Amino acid sequence: MSTADKDDLKNSEFAFPKERKEPLTDARHVRNAIARFDQVEGVSDAERDRAWQRILAAAKRYDIEVSESSWRDLAKGGKDRGAKGG
Repeated sequence: MSTADKDDLKNSEFAFPKERKEPLTDARHVRNAIARFDQVEGVSDAERDRAWQRILAAAKRYDIEVSESSWRDLAKGGKDRGAKGG
């Protein structure tokens, strides 16, 4: 997606609308948002909770199966949360 295309999207079309990160405009972008979820920096856990709900809604809309019930089930240790587990 080009920067111009991304600029034309409404905030509500992003997993992280305030940051305008991870557009949820089609199945490919929803899968990408899940894969890159823990790479988004500078957001609170509450913002991640809301983003995850937007991702799940978009996944349902595009008939994408999501095995994780929470973003916390994704790969642990995002850049701004530090490594967890072992």
